[in-house]
Parts: sequence; structure tokens; C-alpha cells
Amino acid sequence: MCASAEPHKEPAVLDPLITPFSEFEFMRRALVGVIAIALGGGPIGVFLMLRRMSLTGDAMAHAILPGAAVGYLLAGLSLPAMTVGGLAAGVIVAMAAGLVSRYTSLKEDASLAAFYLLSLALGVTIVSLRGSNVDLLHVLFGTVLALDDGTLLLLASISTLTVLALAVLYRPLVLECVDPIFLRSVSRSGTPTHLIFLGLVVLNLVGGFHALGTLLAVGMMMLPAAAARFWSSDITMMMVVSMLIGIASGIAGLLLSFHAELPAGPAIILSAGAVYVASLLMGREGGVLWRLWPGKHLEA
Repeated sequence: MCASAEPHKEPAVLDPLITPFSEFEFMRRALVGVIAIALGGGPIGVFLMLRRMSLTGDAMAHAILPGAAVGYLLAGLSLPAMTVGGLAAGVIVAMAAGLVSRYTSLKEDASLAAFYLLSLALGVTIVSLRGSNVDLLHVLFGTVLALDDGTLLLLASISTLTVLALAVLYRPLVLECVDPIFLRSVSRSGTPTHLIFLGLVVLNLVGGFHALGTLLAVGMMMLPAAAARFWSSDITMMMVVSMLIGIASGIAGLLLSFHAELPAGPAIILSAGAVYVASLLMGREGGVLWRLWPGKHLEA
């Protein structure tokens, strides 16, 4: 008597979404990394946007490159050396740009632009002195698919510290965005809050640098934040939405990279950019279609 054949199992619809993460450890590590970056970078991006400092984030992302490159020159692809070097370079450039704008006629945006261009050129030159083209690509575009335990721990620590710090500084940060003159009149916390916030920006950019590289790290800050603005006018809700968009973009980018064999970092940023374009068109807070479509209050 012949044994009955096992029934043929049809592939599940969700297999393409689940299999890459269930079968490959490097995909799970990348997933944890992008979630940590989104949780810390999303709220920072919202405050950068509200304070009209979006391009400052981009400048600071390039500013960390020389320090990270010096760490690489001294110790190779060492996580501690490149992290400390990037933090030091970011703080130095931020302070230098502030001093130039304060004691000269040059505005802060122009001084930041000058410093970040110099930093980018200097960092690329330093890496080229010792490393190969592969190392240069690692520094510029990151290696989100090759995150080790130390890097994941660093990203998780930065994310946790950022969320806790923003919880403590939430009120003065919001007041500084809405009415900085009032904040200065009732409290002396404005300057310390601003400095701590800049420190958090640099810290998150350094974390993002290890996963996405110096050219793409700011993308996970600003694109989810800009997209979130089209869905809510409440600051707290914008922060939550930016986190969710960042996580969704990270997952979508990793899946796109896996199935289409694309570079993971650019695929993640392209996914975030696609969400931004969709939000720009369909967002209920100032989206193009909502502005073109007449609301009920205009109906006869």
C-alpha cells in the first residue's frame, strides 16, 4: 500500500517579507540597527526641522568625517577610535562655526558650509592615504549589512540616551522652537539646552555614520521628520510619526536591497524619500492633494 503523498504547500504571501529576516542573521542585525537609528534620529530630525536647522544636520554629518578618518588612520576600522574621532570633530566644527559667525560678519550657515566642505575633503584625503577604495566606500556609505555586536550596542545606547534626554529637555526645546525670546525672558536654560541638543545631533550622526556612512546618515533624520510634518501639526505626534516612518523605511529599504540586490544604505534612504514624496502629495497637513481638493467647509 503506497503512502499518501504530502500535500503541496503553497508559498505564503508574506514569505518575501519574513524570510530574509528569519533566515539571515546579518539582516536581523541590520534591522535592529535601523530601528535604533530611527528611534533616536526621528525626534532629533523633527526639532532640527522646527528650528530651521535642517541643513545644519547635513553639514554636521560631513563634519564628523575627518575625526572618524583620523581614528581609522590610527587604528583601522576600529569602532571606539572612529566614534571618538567623529564626536571630537563634530563638536570642534560646531564650536568653530559658532565662533566665526559670532565674531565675524559671516553668517552661521555660510561658516558651516565652509567647514563641512573642508571637512569632507580632508576626511576623504585622510582615508585615501591608508585605505583602499573599499574602505572609502565604507566610510562614505556605511555597512549596514555588516553591523557587529559593538556597533549595535553603540546604536542602542545612543538611541536610549537621546530619548531620555529629549524627555527631560522637551519643554525648553519646544519653547525655543516656538518663542525663543520668551524662553530667554523666563529661564536661563536656553543656551544649555541648545548646546545639549547640538551634542545629541552629533551623537546620532556618529551612530548613523557607522551604519549608513557620512553621506547618508542625515537622511534617516530629516526625511522621516519632513514626511511626518505632512501628517500632524502636533510636535509630539510628529516625533512618533517620524519614528514609525523611519522604521518602516528601514525595513522597506532592507527588503528592497535583499530582493533587488541593491546597496542597502541607498535603498533605505530611497525608501524614506518615497514616503516623503507620498506624504508631500497626500499628507493631510498641507499635502498637495489636500490643498487642491476643496474641503467640506467650502461646499455650498
